[in-house]
Amino acid sequence: MTDYRIGLVVPSSNLTMETELPRMLRAREADRPEERFTFHSARARMQQVTPEQLRAMNQQSERAAAELADARPDAVASACLVAIMAQGPGYHCTAEDTISGVLDAEGASAPVVSSAGALLSGISALGAKRVAIITPYMKPLTKMVADYIEDSGIEVVDAVSLEVSDNLAVAGLDPADLEEHSQRLNLGRADALVTSACVQMPSLPAIPALEKRVELPVLSAATATTHRLLSELGLRTEVPDAGSLLSGNHPGN
Repeated sequence: MTDYRIGLVVPSSNLTMETELPRMLRAREADRPEERFTFHSARARMQQVTPEQLRAMNQQSERAAAELADARPDAVASACLVAIMAQGPGYHCTAEDTISGVLDAEGASAPVVSSAGALLSGISALGAKRVAIITPYMKPLTKMVADYIEDSGIEVVDAVSLEVSDNLAVAGLDPADLEEHSQRLNLGRADALVTSACVQMPSLPAIPALEKRVELPVLSAATATTHRLLSELGLRTEVPDAGSLLSGNHPGN
């Protein structure tokens, strides 16, 4: 058996990333008993999804990375998409490099991914050039996310903002409502649907049914992060019932 330690830097109010990511990799373990994944989190304070609290959260990343280094993780994910995207295009590279530098200094070098960078690479892995997105954010933050995605060369053809600023309330949103939210989107030109451009908004149970309804690949910040982690670990990017991106047909890039 091979053990993989997954380190997570998460907002202090996060509930969903520490639920969906383990759920996906537990499902993978059921098909591959030779693999075992454990999860180890460091938290950064953030309660309200506002520009001020997102900036303050980013300033805690070095401390969080140093704490994770003590667990000697095999890979680390910075798991707050909007905290990174709100800092301006390309910031995921800076965030990943900062955490990598801390891990290196602590003698615990490991691949580092961010949910922001993973979403971009996941869209690319699907070959999508145009996407529609659903976010829980207030409209100005959704625009920042859309601008960030578009800066990478991917067109955002439409977006829905649920306008929930309390991060704990975001975790309480019902994935079953995503089908109704998706009906508000114009998907005519979209190559893929990002059903949750936020690691805190639950979506995993809804993805298989949504793919059938919209007849497009459907991904989320959480499935994209899982895809990127598996790729960085040198593993086949396959998880049952987690959508096209994790079908094993789209290697990491």
